[in-house]
Amino acid sequence: MAREPRERHRDREERESEFTDKLVHINRVAKVVKGGRRFGFAALVVVGDEKGRVGFGHGKAREVPEAIRKATDAAKRGLIRVPLREGRTLHHDVYGRHGAGKVILRAAPPGTGIIAGGPMRAVFETLGMQDVVAKSLGSSNPYNMVRATFDALKNQDSPRSVAARRNIKVSALQARRRDGGDAEQSAD
Repeated sequence: MAREPRERHRDREERESEFTDKLVHINRVAKVVKGGRRFGFAALVVVGDEKGRVGFGHGKAREVPEAIRKATDAAKRGLIRVPLREGRTLHHDVYGRHGAGKVILRAAPPGTGIIAGGPMRAVFETLGMQDVVAKSLGSSNPYNMVRATFDALKNQDSPRSVAARRNIKVSALQARRRDGGDAEQSAD
């Protein structure tokens, strides 16, 4: 009986260690009170398993480590799964926005690497994406950029889900893609 809690603790540590986290931004915030200002810290963290799951979180506290811990916990609670082509890039180009933050994500051939700026790069690295070209338009606020990137990633569709929605086989869908979409026109 004495071993069971220890094993459970080790299992939880292994589950938590499967995630990598990246600190995207720390902001010092001030609350004005009677005696002056009280300083606190707000942290933005991106967490992922480098296999297609990623999440972001925001935490606020009086001390930096506590804010980062809160943000990491929030990020683990809000993970999303993103379908990747060959485990390295997107299936198709996609656009995302949040507020004034706008992003364009494009699929890239092998060997391209991650061509993206700051907050978006952190998202792609923790997601496990190796080849992508991304452009941020509009706001450079890291919170809006991360949220816009997540908006774009949520709109990502895999061929399997598209084939299921259209009640056709994945192979038929990909054959059309290789033919350049002319399969339907040549049948006429």
